[in-house]
Amino acid sequence: MTTVEAVTARSAVPQPAAVETTAALTWPLSAVVFSSAAIVVGLLWDISWHSTIGRDSFWSAPHLLEQLGAIVAGTSCGWLVLRTTFAGTPDQRAESVRFWGFRGPLGAWVTIWGTFVMITSAPFDNWWHNAYGLDVKIVSPPHMVLALGMISVELGAMLMVLAAQNRATDPARIRKLGWAYAVASGMLVTMVATVISEYASRPNHMHSPRFYQAAAGAFPIFLVAFARAGRLRLPATTTAAVYTAVMLAMIWILQLFPAQPRLAPIYIAVTHMVPPSFPLLLVVPALAIDLLLGRAGRRRDWLMSIALGIVFLALLLVVQWFFGQFLLSPAARNYFFAADQWAYLAQVGEWRYRFWRVPKDALGNLDLLALARGLGIAALIGMASTRIGLWWGNGMARVRR
Repeated sequence: MTTVEAVTARSAVPQPAAVETTAALTWPLSAVVFSSAAIVVGLLWDISWHSTIGRDSFWSAPHLLEQLGAIVAGTSCGWLVLRTTFAGTPDQRAESVRFWGFRGPLGAWVTIWGTFVMITSAPFDNWWHNAYGLDVKIVSPPHMVLALGMISVELGAMLMVLAAQNRATDPARIRKLGWAYAVASGMLVTMVATVISEYASRPNHMHSPRFYQAAAGAFPIFLVAFARAGRLRLPATTTAAVYTAVMLAMIWILQLFPAQPRLAPIYIAVTHMVPPSFPLLLVVPALAIDLLLGRAGRRRDWLMSIALGIVFLALLLVVQWFFGQFLLSPAARNYFFAADQWAYLAQVGEWRYRFWRVPKDALGNLDLLALARGLGIAALIGMASTRIGLWWGNGMARVRR
């Protein structure tokens, strides 16, 4: 072996210090991704707990899982910031964002901020309930503060994986980080779907223009952005599949646990944990997003936003309009689809088998003009949402810190 060959061979072998540094920077990334998953699971479990048992103390299992996930994520990112600031290599410091004299990845800063917001929301929620009594809605001031913190942690986890993915050069590592990015993105989409679930989750909403307006405003931003920045072959589809898998797992697992209400008034004799609604069929429009973006590349984003907005709404309308009819039928009232399951506080009647907020004329028939007007508004919202998603995705594709 020549001298040049020997030097080349030695340089190809990972040095102990480099391996140690890589390991030290990998575990916070894994911790934050797993913590983001724990927060999502805790949130869905918490909603089921409120629907089945009633509001409980801060020390209930779902609350502890949510806060534990936040603390682990925030602590891991805090350690990463301190290590980068005081013991980071020049390259690591160059790949960081400076704040108050400290240095760390952008995603770490977002996660730390989200952790503080989540922890702050707990006493706010207790005060709100003590002052105004029991609430049964997701959209309330303390819940929105909590949701903001949760979404920030999920977003921080996604940004940390994104930066690592964009810096990677080895194909195997790019693919591994691409899957991690899809998982983190899927958790974020699940969080967003939960936040808007009062308007776009139950099958009863699926013939209402408001359902499609809410969905068109919330989902294309994320699916299009993740598709533009992802490195997998079908990043938006994979993200939607992760969301679907998480929701299905929670539906099927929660129903296995017996439980009873503990807080009056009790209108339904619930015997097991009430699951969330069946997930939206986002995989269908997400696949179309991937195919369109893959074919068009990065050209003519304004025209692409129009096409993507219309395609997203059209496909979602087709699948959810008819799937909503199925979910309201007796065929869906089983363990698999978990239809017709309500919180113990609900005073159920025949209304639970009907569509809500459907535009109708004076004779009680479907008002096609009002429906078309509402869907037209949804299309405009979808176009604006996809345009923001394309802009955001272009920026995320360049994130290195």
